[in-house]
Order: sequence, then C-alpha cells, then structure tokens
Amino acid sequence: MELYEKSQTVDPEVRAYIYSLVSAVGGSSTIDDGRYVLGDDAFACLKDLNRWLRLYDEKTNRLDVKRCLAETNFVKNDLLEILAQWPETATEDRLKSKIALACLELLVPLTWPIELEDDRTTINHHRHLPYLQLAQVGYKRAVLQHDTAQMLRAAVRIALPSMALPRSERSAREEGIIKLLLYFIRNIAMISQPQHLPSQGDETEVSRSSTIDAFYDQDVLSLVLAVSSSMGDEFVQQDVVILEILFHLVKGVDVEKLFMDKDQVASADTQELKDLMQKEKAMLAGYAKHAPTRHNRFGTMIWVKRDNDRVSTVTGQGVITGDQTALYKMDASKKWNKPKHRGTKAEESNKANDFSDSVSLTGSARHKLRSFVTDFLDSSFNPLFTHIRKALEREADRVQAIHSRQYFYLVSWFLQADSVRRSSRKPSSIDAEDNSFVYIAGVLNQETFILLNRTLQRSFDEKNWQDLNAEMRCFTRILLTVQEMSMSASEDDQEIAENIQNRIFYEETTHDRVVQILRSYKDQGFGYLDACTELAHVFLRNLERYSKQNVDLQVRSKRRARRKNVAKLAKTTNLTPGEEADANNDGAEEEAEDEVQAFRAARERKFDFARFSARFTTQACVDTFVALTRYYNDLSTEQLKRAHRFFYRLAFRLDSSILLFRVDILHLFHGMIKGLRPLEQESSAYKEWEELVKQVFRRCIKKLQERKELAVEMLFSKIPATVFFLEHGYDREVAKRTPRAPAELEMKSGLGREEQIGVAVSVLINQGKLDALEWVKDVLASAVEERQSWHDAEAAKRSLERSATPDGAETEIADQQNDPKAPSIAVKPKDEDSRIALYKDKHLRLLLKVLDFQRLGLGDDSEASWIVPSSLSVADLRTNLDLIKKYEYDPPTFEEGKPPESFIRSAAAARRTKRAFESDSEDGTSGLDEAAFEPGGPTARPSDAAPKAKRRRLTRRNEGDEIDDEERERRAEARRRKEAEKNDKIKSALRVSALDDESDEEADAVFFALEEERRKKMRGAIRNTLLAEQNALAGGRKKNTSTGNKIGKGKKSTMNLHAGRESDDDDVASADDNYDEEHSSREASARPSSPMRLSSDDGMDRDTPLSSRPSADAEGRAKATLTETSGNKAAAALASDDEGDDVRVARPARRPLRAGFVIDSDSE
Repeated sequence: MELYEKSQTVDPEVRAYIYSLVSAVGGSSTIDDGRYVLGDDAFACLKDLNRWLRLYDEKTNRLDVKRCLAETNFVKNDLLEILAQWPETATEDRLKSKIALACLELLVPLTWPIELEDDRTTINHHRHLPYLQLAQVGYKRAVLQHDTAQMLRAAVRIALPSMALPRSERSAREEGIIKLLLYFIRNIAMISQPQHLPSQGDETEVSRSSTIDAFYDQDVLSLVLAVSSSMGDEFVQQDVVILEILFHLVKGVDVEKLFMDKDQVASADTQELKDLMQKEKAMLAGYAKHAPTRHNRFGTMIWVKRDNDRVSTVTGQGVITGDQTALYKMDASKKWNKPKHRGTKAEESNKANDFSDSVSLTGSARHKLRSFVTDFLDSSFNPLFTHIRKALEREADRVQAIHSRQYFYLVSWFLQADSVRRSSRKPSSIDAEDNSFVYIAGVLNQETFILLNRTLQRSFDEKNWQDLNAEMRCFTRILLTVQEMSMSASEDDQEIAENIQNRIFYEETTHDRVVQILRSYKDQGFGYLDACTELAHVFLRNLERYSKQNVDLQVRSKRRARRKNVAKLAKTTNLTPGEEADANNDGAEEEAEDEVQAFRAARERKFDFARFSARFTTQACVDTFVALTRYYNDLSTEQLKRAHRFFYRLAFRLDSSILLFRVDILHLFHGMIKGLRPLEQESSAYKEWEELVKQVFRRCIKKLQERKELAVEMLFSKIPATVFFLEHGYDREVAKRTPRAPAELEMKSGLGREEQIGVAVSVLINQGKLDALEWVKDVLASAVEERQSWHDAEAAKRSLERSATPDGAETEIADQQNDPKAPSIAVKPKDEDSRIALYKDKHLRLLLKVLDFQRLGLGDDSEASWIVPSSLSVADLRTNLDLIKKYEYDPPTFEEGKPPESFIRSAAAARRTKRAFESDSEDGTSGLDEAAFEPGGPTARPSDAAPKAKRRRLTRRNEGDEIDDEERERRAEARRRKEAEKNDKIKSALRVSALDDESDEEADAVFFALEEERRKKMRGAIRNTLLAEQNALAGGRKKNTSTGNKIGKGKKSTMNLHAGRESDDDDVASADDNYDEEHSSREASARPSSPMRLSSDDGMDRDTPLSSRPSADAEGRAKATLTETSGNKAAAALASDDEGDDVRVARPARRPLRAGFVIDSDSE
C-alpha cells in the first residue's frame, strides 16, 4: 500500500533515479565508526542531482525531485555531513572545495521558499507543498543546530576567496558564488514554521531568536556588515539580497525593547503583565455584576417584548437583571454571514513578506541584534540604502516588486532604531558627533522624497495595500525624524530640518495624497489602519507647527491654467502648418498675459492651514478613525491618544461635531465609558475620553433641540449639504459661475458682404452646426414676416389719415419726412441649447454679426439678448435669408483652395496689430508715407520729437520770456515753409536733369492723354461720392431744418486730403473751412465717411493706400485738397466740378501731426 501511494505522488521512474543518485553520493561507513564517507563518484552525483533540479523541476514546473530528496533526508544526512567534514585548514584542497561548492549549489534551491503563483500553480504543487514546507523547517533546524560543525561558517568559507578579490578582477563565476552564499543565508533567515501545519520538533530551534544567535555566533552578521559597508565599491549586484536578509531578520521586532537593558526589559515586562492582569480584573468585575448564582442549575427562559408586540425568547439567568442585558445577549447571539471576498488576495498567500506580526526575542538575541543594528547604523546604513534607492529608481533587472516594500519598511525601522538609540543614551555620554544625524542622511535627501512620493501614488492607484503600508510607515518616520532634527541643539541640524520640511510641505499633491489615503480605508487590515491614521496624525501636527513658524508658507498647487489646444483646432479644420501658426497667434495671443498670470497663481499660492485641516471634516475620514477606535480595548495609550486628538480637533477646533452624531458612533462612545466593557479607569487616556464623550453627547442633545431633523439624520452618514443644513438651518446657496465669454471674431479685410455671409455659413457647415444654421434661417423668416406686417399696418394707417385730411399732398410729404422707425425684433432661442450657443458659440455670433444683428449687454453677460435692429429693412432681411439658403447648398469656393476658416481672425488680435502699426507710425518706423513721399531717400537726421526737458523752477525771468499763441503759430508756419522749400530743392535735384529740356512730342501726347483720362475718372468718382452723400442727408433732414453750416468760435485745425493736380504747372489753392465742432461731430457720426485719398506728384502716378495717413511731407507737397461737404455745399461742389474747377470737401477737424506726434496749438 505504501509503494502504491508513493507511485501516485511521484513518478516511480523519477523516484528510482533520484534514490540511486542519493545512494551513490555517500553514506555511513562501518569501518570508520559510522563516519560519513563520500562515494567514488560523489562529485558527479551531486552535479547530476543539480541537473535534475534544473531540468526536471524548473523546466516542467514540478516539485517531484525536491519531494524525493526530502523523503531521503538528503540535506541532513548527506550535504551537511559533507560540509562538516571539510576542515578549515584544508584551503588548498581543490577537490573538497569543489565538492563543498556543489553542496552549496544544492542547498540553495532546496531551501528556496516555495511561493504559489496563480497562473502557474497545478495540483502537483498543492500535493507537495505541505510536505516540502515542513522539510524546509527541518533543513533550517539541521543547519542552525548541527552537532559537530557550524554549517553557516562553512558556507561562508566557500565564498571567502571570491569575496577577497577586487571587484574589477572577479569573474562571473566568482560573482555567482557570492550570490549563492547570500541567497543561502537569505533562505535560512526566511524559513519559518507554517502556522497551519503541525510542528515536528521544538519551534524555538527555528525561531527568530535562534536564527539571530546562530548568525551572530557564526559571523554571518559580520559578513552582512562587511558587504553592506562596501556596497557600491566592492559589491554592486548583491544589494537586494542583503536587503532581504535584513528584512527577514528585523521585521516585527519591537525597536523600543531592543535598546532596553535587562532592568528596563524586566520592568517593561512587569508593567505589561500588570496591564494584562488589570484588564482581566476589569473583565471579571464586569462579569461579576451579572454572575450566575447557585440557582442557575434550574435554567432560565424569558420572553423579551419588542416593538409591535413581538416577543423573543432568551435563555440564561443573566438576562433577568435588566432590559439592556437581555438586549445585549440577543445582539450577541446574532450571527451575520458576511459575504466572502470573491477575489483572491495575493497578499495572504505570502506571509513571509508580512511585517505586521510582532516577534518577541530572548535576552541574548536582543543583545546581539542591538549590537549589530548599532554597527550597521554607524557604518553601513548610508551606502547600502543609497545604492538600493538608485537601483529602484532605474528599475534594475535584479530589482523585484517586493524589494520596494522591504526597502521602505527597513528605512522606517532603522530610523526608529536610530531615534530610540539616541534617546536611550545618557546626556553625559552624548557628544556633538554622536548626536548628529549624519548616519541616516542617506535617506533624508530630495531623491528619496521623490521616490517615496512616486511609489506612494503608484501603490495607492494600483491598490497595493501592503506596499502602501510600508511606504506610509516610512513617510511617518521621516516626519518624526525631521521633527527631532528641528528640536536639536545643533544649528546645522535645525537648518537642515527647516529645508527638508519646506521641501515636503511645498508640494500640495502630498497634502492631497494624505487625505485620500485616510479616506480610502475600507478593510485593508489593522496594520494598514494603524499606519494611515498615524500618518494623518503626524502629518497634520507637523504641518500645523511648521505653518505657525512660517507664516508666509507657499505651496505649489497641482491645478494649472487652461490652455487652448491649437492642435485640436488644426485637426478639426484641416489647417496647414502656416495657418495653424496663424491660428495659434490669433487665438493664444488674445489672453496670453492673463493666462500667464493665472498659471503662476495656480502654480504657487499661500498656504492656509485652516483650509487644509477642513479637508479632514468628511464622513470617510471620521469612519477611518472610528474603525480604529473600535479596537479600544486592544489599543496602546499612544493609539488611544491619536484617535482622541482627531475627534477633539474635529468636534471643537473645526466645529464639525455633527459628523459624530451618528447612532453607531454615539453607541461606541457610550460603550467606551459606560458600556459593559469600558475603558480601564486607571488608564491615562480614560479621563480625556470621558470628557470628550460627555461634551459630544451634550452638543448632540443641544443640536437635537435646535434641529428636529437631526433625529432622522443620526441614522445615516452625512454629506456636506446635510452638514450645512444641520448647522445653519437652511440649504447652501451655490453661486453659479459665469461662463467665460468666447473670443470675438471678425472677417478679414477685402471681403464683400455676400462673401462674408458665405464664409460664416461655410464655417458652421464645416463644424456640423446645421441645427444652429436652421435656427438662424427660422429667425430671419420670422423677422421678414413680422417686419412686413408692421410696414403693411403703417401703410394702411397712413392711407386712412390721408383720406381724412383735406390737404393730402402736404400730409404725404410730412409723413415721408416724419416716417417712424420700425421696432426692433427680439431674437428668441428655441431651446436651452440655442440660448447657450448664442453666448458660447463664437462662430454663430460671427454669423449674426455679419447679418447686422445687434447684441444688447456686456460682452461677459451670459443673459444678454440679440435683436434685429430697426435699420434692417424687409429687403435686407430677405436678401440675408436668400444668401444663407444659397450658400447652405452651394458653399463658396476660394482662391488656392483655402478653407473658410482662413478668412476669420480674432478681433483682439486685429486690434493689437492695429495698435502696433499706429505705434510704429508715430515712432517714425512705419515707412508707408515715407516710402510714398520720400523727399530724397532715407536721411540721417535728428528726431522731430521735442527732447524731454529738464524740470526747473519757474522764475520771473522765465515768465517774462513766454510767447502767445499767435507768435507760436507764426513760428510753426515759418518752419513748415522752410521744410517745404528744402524738400522742393531735394526733389529738383533728384528728378530734374539736363535731359528734361529735350522734348518728345509723341511722348508728351501720350502723357497728356493719360492725364486727361485720369482726370475724367477722378471727376466721376467725386461726383458719385457727393451725390450719395447728398441723398443720405436729404433723407434724414426734417422739413424746417436749416441746411447751412454753422461757424464755430473755437480754434480749429483741419487736415486736407490730397487731390491729384490736373497738370504739373497747375497751382491748386487749399482752403480751410471752419465748422462748429458739435455740428461736425454729429454729421460725421450720422453719415459714412469717404475714405478716398488721391495724389499725384510731378506727373508720376502714385496711389496712396486707403488706410494710410498723409504725412508731413505729403502735406508740404500737396497743393490741392479734397474735402467733404454736406447740404448746399455739396451742390456747389457738383457745379464747380462740371466746370473743371477744383472741389473742396470739408472733413471733420483733425489734430495736426508731424513725424507721428500730435502738435497742439499751444506747444511747439
């Protein structure tokens, strides 16, 4: 039957091969008194067994070979015996060294911890795993408790020759030997007794204390110190293995007890025993109140009457003492079948990397470990952890996911060890050097903080709760260490602590992360709960202290200013790279300055601690600390104070006690003080909790009297809106944020009205806004109908009035002159989307603007309305509607295949360009007028702008030298004549030569013909302009309104536009007409201006651009002016134009300019 079971477990053929190889390695000799003797081919058999492990178990993902070797007890009976027979003096025996190395090569895979992976686990693993785990515990016991030799020392001797070589001279084989040794030490430290399997010996032989004793006695800890102190110089690839060894040695060890002497440990153990006995006494006292009597043998069964006349049966005499006891027993008898977690928790499958369980050490192990930790902090902490941190940052191949957790846990553990060591020293034995923090400076730099923040966020996002637990412990310990540095007597330490705190608290993302971690607790375990609450408590206290010391604390916020996505615009509109750049300039430059300022304000702002602490006033944060408080009977004094400080801050300092007014929280608080299992009254935290609970209940009763709704809300968690209502009695009024107005668009110059409508319609079609276009058509159709109805009604009304009036002709003339304006038509959006589009859609607003619709209200008023103005006639509205219908189905095409979006620009960008152009013109750098009327090319001369005069006090002599306005005008006129004469001389020198005297009749005839044709064209253009002006004025003039021009009394300065001279020899006189300023401004605003400018110089055809200004040189050369007239002056101008005389058209007075600067009449 036994053979049959073995054949079912492992393949019989594999078992036969392994058994034969094990037998051939060696065995006990009957000749040498039972001593172990190697076989003839022992070395070859060891190599074959190693091949079986690699090629069969590892390749096929099975555990059969390890199972066979465990059944034969190969490690204890063969491998360890071979190493025990290797004398320390046999360093030159190469065969024994090779056999010892072969034994080490087998020990490493046999002691390697077995971890089950979900994607690779088979039934073979589950069949062999319990047996192999118990076998590995036996391997560790045999290694640590060997009778005749020190196995760990023998293993160290194997790798010493390789370690003695410099790193530059080591080969890959020697580096592998060192790794084998370190992995073997790691495996021995990692193996522990499985809790779910029965023990096969004394568990103390494989405990943590026995491991530390063996490591210290066999110089393994000295080896770890040597390798750690040389990390980065002589050793590089071994850092993560040393990290694992340290982790499995110190995890779960109480640091405070580690640095206590014997008396302190005895006192601490005694106090702990007293506390336990006190808890037992309190528990028995509470039980004695309702202890059963001798009559309980009769049994008791009672009915408990509940609501709605329901009755429940409860047994036991304890229930007759009171209603609360009966109800408590009923609650205790209830069983809740909590839904099981359906997913697999990977953390539970690997208990070897769990550090939440505490470990107790013996006195000798504590002394040895304390000596090792002290030496490690003094010599090896900085080089090892700096090297590992660099490996984690660059994600080296040797780094695994578990190493990050081990790194941060060890950092927190050793920082706490350094703190306890520093505080345990006597003040007289402390010198300046020993009290410094240089031994742990390797983890207090900016690189470590960056790595810590990055891994914190990644673990939180990926929900790696065990990793996050270690990182939170590390962060908390760093904060406590920095706090100790700030309280140090050394000024250098205080300065360093100030710098570190500034770096930590500067990032607002760190503040957000602490709050998010506290809110996210659900069921991650007590270790995680303790770590997250401690981090929040320490971070909040340190930040509060630091913000009080630094009133002007600045933090960098994660929020950024909104930027325009030009690439998205280019994608949607198919812009070319050049057009994309133009769009970037037109769109982004509009708010560049404001955006930069907003970006800076969002990046850095002043820190407000009250605002930050208010973020903890949420129900999720309260629930996390309530979950911690539920363990109040098992919490330490420090943990009880931590929860008390949070609730006190919440209820009284932040005035958010309403969050505590929940039935389960109040029941918990009552149970802590007056319940069946209350806090110990002898505890140091009892008085504080008693006062807190009393004040919370007092406030709850007071609030219940004020807000009757609280009686219902006590059953539920509270959202911010509910909290505000319960505090103030009314709902919070949330002010709606006004949306940002879109950028104003306009058409580029050079487009006619029809083309502008076509561009606006095409843009809406390209963007797929057909609904908006259809709505505009409906608005226009409705406006046409409404406007036509109004005109029809007015016409009918006028006809009735004419029929009732005897002098109908005069009434008709008066009606035409007093024709009332049509009322404006309000544009009503059809739905909410249309209303929002009228404000946010800049292209829709551009179409309405092109259609001459008007918007009533400010630019940022989202409720502003649009109207169809009175100036739009029925014909205009019909024309607009027809154009939209035309371009909707037949979009216009443009030159070179340009999209319609290229004809649109930002109005703000256009205004900036115009201002820049005007600024350049005033500075004399524009060059338009100079290029058109250059006297002699570019000349180097001083600026015409008057130099900035020095301020000086006014004296009587200066007062006597002042000149009046007439003298100033006279001098200015003299300077202008002098300038004109100089320009004429320059022009003569440039244009006139000896060849001008030679005459060419044919050329002269062609020239005069062209001049005559140009004169005729000019005469027609002037006539058309004046006729249009006269018609516009006649239509708006009332019957008795005077058409004459009024003469003003003030000073006037006019600017005359240049007209072309009829010939080079004609002398055209310019005259200035004085108008009243009010009349001129009114007429200028009532009629469209004529922007026509014509000039001719010395027979050369030079056309001035319509937008250019007349320069000072042009004024000097121009002898004929064209000025606008109105009313009767227009008719006179037409008559004089027919006779071939020069026509003067008066324009509104403009201030004189010279070299781009305004010349006032009272200053030169």
